[in-house]
Amino acid sequence: MDWQKLWQDFDDSPLVRHEFAGNALPVWLIAAAAFITATFVLRLVVAIVRKRAQTIAERRNSDLARAVAGLATATKWWFLLIVSLFLASLVLKLHQRQMEFMKSAAIIALLVQAAVWSDVLIRLFIERYMQRRMESDAASVTMMSALGFLGRMATWVLATLLILENLGVEVSALVAGLGVGGVAVALAAQNVLGDLFASLSIVLDKPFILGDFIAVGDFLGSVEHIGLKTTRLRSLSGEQLVFSNNDLLQGRIRNYKRMFERRIQFSLGVEYSTPPDQVAAIPGMIREAIVDQGKTRFDRAHFKSFGDSALLYEAVYYVLSPDYNLYMDIQQAINLTLVRRFASEEIQFAFPTQTLYVHKADGAPSAS
Repeated sequence: MDWQKLWQDFDDSPLVRHEFAGNALPVWLIAAAAFITATFVLRLVVAIVRKRAQTIAERRNSDLARAVAGLATATKWWFLLIVSLFLASLVLKLHQRQMEFMKSAAIIALLVQAAVWSDVLIRLFIERYMQRRMESDAASVTMMSALGFLGRMATWVLATLLILENLGVEVSALVAGLGVGGVAVALAAQNVLGDLFASLSIVLDKPFILGDFIAVGDFLGSVEHIGLKTTRLRSLSGEQLVFSNNDLLQGRIRNYKRMFERRIQFSLGVEYSTPPDQVAAIPGMIREAIVDQGKTRFDRAHFKSFGDSALLYEAVYYVLSPDYNLYMDIQQAINLTLVRRFASEEIQFAFPTQTLYVHKADGAPSAS
């Protein structure tokens, strides 16, 4: 078989010589092969990089490998197709307008994919930062979470402006128009903007942070989320409480997480029939009951006043921890100690009583 003659006949055939959109059939076949090859190679490379990075991240707990795996996972299939199509178009002879279209499509795809990559990197950084610093520095976690949102928003805004500029839109005029429209929007959305600025105030001033247990009016709960418009608490009974940021800062907030110690004041009463020596000794008994518990700092104990049916005592001490359960355990132990001590000293706790004086017919009073 004469391969040279066969090739010459093929090369001289009208089908091969005929041009489609300015390119002969072999050129189109080469471009198609380049497109298929580039698509296959790019997807294969992304899959290999993702799998390899995930393996390294699991074995070595590497943040860099975890970031590479996240970027590979976030690489979109349509981005690889557009890149392959652009590479294949380089083989073809295209008109100037067609080349500009392909170039613009590739640039837009790259900008969108770059924004996706940036968004993933910011998310991964914030998540890793939160895992490392949540227990030691929750305030910085709250701030970084808000800054991360602003960074992601700025990334997409910048990508959108670059895409519009690539499409031939006058970006400076658009920004100026948006500025004028923004004034009208601001007037129409004062409440939303008030909540937005309130969220920035919460992040910067830090009256509370994620994980703090706070009281707002009659509501108590742990801070679960600080958003741009609302802050969410998880109450003791389990339901979620949602507060507008602006309304939240206008009220009074009590932050129990930042309480270093707890001041406790309690009272008790004994019967009026208690002997004077025992009346004088009771403050000392209260002091001993408090000091013996540990993790407390005694402040005072006094015979306070004469009540309607009891001699009243008042004591103050500090629990050297904000833990409420610890406070209740200590107070319970103090109460039990005083009950045992008073029983051994034959001191009676007072309870509401009344004494009635009845006058007899001869005028002499008698008590009953």
